Amino acid sequence: MPFLRFHIFYGSVFFVLAPVILIVGYSFFDSNGNFTLQNYATYFASGKYLAMTFNSVLYAFLITLLTLVISYPTAYFLTKLKHRDLWLLLIILPTWINMLLKAYAFIGIFSLHGGINRFMTFFGLAPHQILFTDVGFMIVATYIQLPFMIMPIFTGLEELNPSLIKASRDLGANAFQTFAKVVFPLSLAGVKSGIQAVFIPSLSFFMLTRLIGGNRVITLGTAIEEHFLVTQDWGMGATIGVVLIVAMFIVMIITGEKKKGGRN
Repeated sequence: MPFLRFHIFYGSVFFVLAPVILIVGYSFFDSNGNFTLQNYATYFASGKYLAMTFNSVLYAFLITLLTLVISYPTAYFLTKLKHRDLWLLLIILPTWINMLLKAYAFIGIFSLHGGINRFMTFFGLAPHQILFTDVGFMIVATYIQLPFMIMPIFTGLEELNPSLIKASRDLGANAFQTFAKVVFPLSLAGVKSGIQAVFIPSLSFFMLTRLIGGNRVITLGTAIEEHFLVTQDWGMGATIGVVLIVAMFIVMIITGEKKKGGRN
């Protein structure tokens, strides 16, 4: 056990802390390798970067909200099914497919001559441009994130004690009151875990913004990719990365479980 703990500790330091330390370190240097605080000054003084931050948070919020609205009823319905393991497998299966392949599949579906527009043409409707739009980006991002919201909510609902629901009904509560006062509050841990699993990655989407959004959707992830791979301004790219890491920690703190004080 001590040997295993040793490897886990140093593995976490090497694979988690070391990259974060490198990103923070790069953020204090300019393109010439000189120590500077100008990267942070530029970021917080630039309307472009602040607007990009706002867009990232807004898109992540909308994606998380849409995913939650779809996932909670789905997870609740799954708990009532007989062959739930089979349905869960079907929900998990898309996560085994590379995101790039899924993005290209949606390019074919959303294009002017794709499946959706052909279906609309069959009913006499004019084709619409779905690809390279905010709506198309939101649909694809929500689809990709659905399993990561459904699974923790399903787990939270599965762990509910059925006797609590029965007791609520025996005390005269109707179905809506039972859900609002018993089921939903007791499944909040799963909801919070799902929000973390969806909101945090959604802040840094960059592949989908290019392939599905057509660069019309600009996020922090897009800016980081641009600075590291195109402009070669690693200091500014690292600065945006630090801001993104801080935002992720804030989300984790907000959605984290609060420890109850006092003694039993």
